[in-house]
Amino acid sequence: MKQWQPSSRRSWMLGGCLLVLLACFGGEAATPGGRASGTVAFSAEVVRERARALAARPYREPPVGVPPEYANLSYDAYRDIRYRADQALWRTAGLPFQAQFFHPGLFFPRPVAMNVVEGGRSRPLAFSPSLFTYGPLVKVPPLAKSEGFAGFRLAYPLNRPDVMDELVAFLGASYFRGLGQGNRYGLSARGLAIDTGLPGGEEFPSFREFWLETPAPGEARVVVHALLDGPSVAGAYRFVIHPGERTVMEVEASLFARKAVRQLGVAPLTSMYQFGENDRGAFDDFRPEVHDSDGLAIWMKEGEKLWRPLENPPHLSVASFRADNPRGFGLLQRDQAFTSYEDLEARYELRPSAWVEPVGDWGPGSVRLVEIPTASEMDDNIVAFWVPDAPVVPGTALRFAYRLSWGAAPQGVPTPGSVSATRVAAGSVKGARRFVIDFTRAGSSAEGPVEAVVTASRGQVLHPIAQPHAVTGGWRATFELVPDGDSPVELRCFLKRGSETLTETWSDLWIP
Repeated sequence: MKQWQPSSRRSWMLGGCLLVLLACFGGEAATPGGRASGTVAFSAEVVRERARALAARPYREPPVGVPPEYANLSYDAYRDIRYRADQALWRTAGLPFQAQFFHPGLFFPRPVAMNVVEGGRSRPLAFSPSLFTYGPLVKVPPLAKSEGFAGFRLAYPLNRPDVMDELVAFLGASYFRGLGQGNRYGLSARGLAIDTGLPGGEEFPSFREFWLETPAPGEARVVVHALLDGPSVAGAYRFVIHPGERTVMEVEASLFARKAVRQLGVAPLTSMYQFGENDRGAFDDFRPEVHDSDGLAIWMKEGEKLWRPLENPPHLSVASFRADNPRGFGLLQRDQAFTSYEDLEARYELRPSAWVEPVGDWGPGSVRLVEIPTASEMDDNIVAFWVPDAPVVPGTALRFAYRLSWGAAPQGVPTPGSVSATRVAAGSVKGARRFVIDFTRAGSSAEGPVEAVVTASRGQVLHPIAQPHAVTGGWRATFELVPDGDSPVELRCFLKRGSETLTETWSDLWIP
């Protein structure tokens, strides 16, 4: 079976994420130069009709739009090309948002068209080398022309009223990232995931064109439209971005299939998990944990709240959780203590969580979690998304809406009685494994002893115990598993008092 390689995913974002962190907004105000002239009427319906028309035609791969010397730049040379801060879009207008654009080249050789919308009319933004500074590591002449940019980023006074902080970035295929207050970039989202984790490899549709609506003075939101295209699906996206402690994106996606799709991944999230307290592996590292996210949370329609700690498995692992019209799901970084990571540069405790909250009825489907083995923290090896049960055949039209929250405490994620830590060790008998699960404080109106309810798909469960956690004020559940073979074991655990469920459900796949 041909497995998807994690390095192929990280290459889309590696240049962008470090460039985002290294460059900053600042400088004097000026309007972007080199813009193309002419305006046309614009609305979200224009993008939807463009996507519908694309899906009715055979797919055409966008051409490489830069000369070989730019496609073959070294990473250090590429990041030495900086957008001029004094050319930021909307800077002279004194608006609450500013936009800068990424230079095409290296991992991003296919230019993406950019437009600005004002008063219901759109005009294109033209590439010009005068918008960039080319540092000493760039040993080739400035790029004379391009049909667009690699992507863009938006800034907003997120943490201080006098500082324009980076807020979101769209760069590479359909990848984008967001920040809440106090966050550093970590996991990313995508417009769409197709055949992720399936034999034969996955497909990467791309955002081909963007429209940035000019915000009104003093308005604390900005609207972005995007046209997506790929071999199987074309789509129109609308993002309404609200900065804050939790930055929230209201996302609307209209999708049109030109080919049958084996697995359509809606609202996909992509992250990194190398090792942690529950799965340290054989890594010889001074840091206790290394990950952008530590678990998958799902809030089921019926109210059950499930937590799946992430792992770095020995082989490709795909888990499916039945989730008809879920209330929400996300990849979270719950552990926000510096001492859990001890990394003064990466600051993993500041990485945001991302939470997807469906709007409207998504219908029958499931949440998929794909975990890919990796030896490097530079590989994005975790993917989570929702898959509809309904088949996607040529001519299918779908619409999805959801709220995507970025932040330390994403909106909608339940916190009472949630899993705070998972640890695994040797059991008391030969071949057994001991599981130790910590839960946060859970409110309860019932009286009586607390019980740890543990189930296993195979093998024998020994000594399930629930006890108060005197240090955290929460609860600790412990049990042992005696396996009956070499097959993986699906485990579940939650706490209850009488008939009342006190916590979310901890779920784990133990692999011998």
